[in-house]
This record gives sequence, structure tokens and C-alpha cells, in this order.
Amino acid sequence: MHAGEFEPVRGVDDLYVHDTGMYDTDEYGAVYVYDTERPAVIDTGTGANRESLFETVEAIGIDREAVAWMLPTHAHLDHAGGAGHLAERYENAAVRLPEKGVRHLVDPDTLVAGTKSAVGDQWQYYDEPVAVPEDRISGLTEGDRIDLGDRELVVHEAPGHAPHHAFYHEPDAGVVFTADAAGIYVPEVDSVRPTAPPPQFDLDQCLRDLSAIEALDPAYLCFGHFGPREYDPSLIGEAKRAYVEWVEAVREKREALDDDDAVVEHFEEASRHVEFWNPERARADASLNARGVLAYLDRVEKEERAE
Repeated sequence: MHAGEFEPVRGVDDLYVHDTGMYDTDEYGAVYVYDTERPAVIDTGTGANRESLFETVEAIGIDREAVAWMLPTHAHLDHAGGAGHLAERYENAAVRLPEKGVRHLVDPDTLVAGTKSAVGDQWQYYDEPVAVPEDRISGLTEGDRIDLGDRELVVHEAPGHAPHHAFYHEPDAGVVFTADAAGIYVPEVDSVRPTAPPPQFDLDQCLRDLSAIEALDPAYLCFGHFGPREYDPSLIGEAKRAYVEWVEAVREKREALDDDDAVVEHFEEASRHVEFWNPERARADASLNARGVLAYLDRVEKEERAE
């Protein structure tokens, strides 16, 4: 797929994946559309390319008035930045996401400031979010169920990536919408890369989230980046190793350099060898993930001193 295009998710009835073209990288941003009795949009992208998403929903054959649900998996703006814009267009849709993320979409100023600080120059690929009206939004917690009419989604909190993060499970078809709980699967190299953003990435919880997905034994994983793929149990083990190895690499480099800015610069420089993303995105990803692990290591050290 290319930016603005969509296609059916093979093996899952009535489910489509839309490529938002995020960061000028084909397939990097995935939004899922369920053409069910009560249609749903899962994640929203940054909002910057929302018009193409509107066109996809229309092309699938879903009337604007029929959209029942907008379901960001968490409040990070690459997944929820378009929520307010979509709420304006789909006036009958209820917005639901993990309850710790609700305040960020009702009043996005703090989240915008944090995102600008975290992504730096990459902010050019975002859009200023529109607040979601309070009477249109409410929170989700572990075990909640979202009624799509002829099927339902089950909510599983997954706070390793962020406290306001969850993945959604559709049991009948065996689909898990992983968001960022299973890392970023990169089809070009058939591997998983960790996503460990500041300020609240938590390795131990992230590993538990991966085990929770594994326990469901799904048939399909619908990643928040680069789209869906059939489930392979070895993928979860690979993701766990990727996270552990990434945290250890940052820890070792901090011990060697004793300068956090130098640590970030080291991994930014190393990102030049990444061939499957554009250089700008690779550098930004390395910076974000390094800073997320450094914040995690600081938190662990503080907790150990307090014991």
C-alpha cells in the first residue's frame, strides 16, 4: 500500500486497513476500519492526512452518520491526534480509549507540548489536534467490551508503552489490535523493533503486555505501524528479546559514556545504517527510544535507592 490507500485485512471479514502515510513513509501509520453493524475506526493517525481517511471510510461504504465508534488505542498523537477532527466529521460516533488518556484528548495542550519536545523536527508531520467534547468521550478499563453489533472488542490494558495504552481483542476472528504493545513489526526485514518512548516506558510491564497477547493465541496481529500480519508465536519471543536487548544496549552505552546526551547521539548516529525507513525518521526513532530507556533506567535506579 501507499499513503492514502486501503485494503481488506486478509482473513478477517469486514475489516480494512488504511495507510495514513505518516512521516512520509508508506504503511508506517495504520488505521483500521470495521464495516460492521456498528462501524468503528481503530486509531486515527496524527490528523494531518485525515481527508484521505475520510475518503477511505466513504469508499468502504460507511455513511458518516453510521460511524458508531472511534477507538484510539492510546493518547499518543500518532494514534489519537486525529480524534477531534474525526469527532467533528462523525457526529454520532462515541470516542473511547483507556481512561488515563481521556483527559489528554479533552484538553490536548499538555500532550502537544510533550509531543513537540519528544519528536522535535518530526512535529512537521503532525497536525494541531482538536479537543474532543467531554460529552462524546469516556474511558475504558481492563475487560470492557465494545459492541460492534455482530461482534465485540475486548479491552486489555497494556501500560508498558504508556499508562494510557491498551490493545483490543476480537475473539471470534482471533484478531488483536496490538497498537504499540508488541513493538513495531517491519515487513521489509521481517522483524520487530522496540518502541520505548519517554517518559513512562516500562520494560517489565512491556514484557507482561507481550505475554498477555501471547496468552490469547490470536490468529492475526493488527499492528499500529506497518499493518496486519498472521500471528506467529515466535514473533512474541522475538519482540521480548528486542526490548530486553535494546534496554541493555542503552544501559551499557550510558555506563561507557557517562553522558546521556552522548548516549542519544550515539544511537542517532547508529541509525544511519537503518535502510527500511527514511534517514530522518530513523534518526528520530533512535533518539526517542534511547531517551525513553534512559528515563526508565532513572526511574528503576530511584526505586532501588528507595528500598
